[in-house]
Amino acid sequence: MTRGRKLLRRMKASRNGWRPSDLEALYLAFGFEKDEGSKHSLFRHPKYPWFQATVRRADPLPTGYIDDAVKLIDLLLDLDPDL
Repeated sequence: MTRGRKLLRRMKASRNGWRPSDLEALYLAFGFEKDEGSKHSLFRHPKYPWFQATVRRADPLPTGYIDDAVKLIDLLLDLDPDL
């Protein structure tokens, strides 16, 4: 199991206490590219540009960011299971 899939499994089990660096690791593990804003990071998937997410730089992140990440990665895996 890849690092990204392990991290995804852990996020599904518990949505509390995650940091922006954890979400960055998750998105990058699934092929997303990162752009920096002043207060947020934007992640876009190059193969599926409509898959994008914004992550603010705050510790710990509100659980909504984790919920969105899990849903987005699950949709991506449904579309492209080889990732």
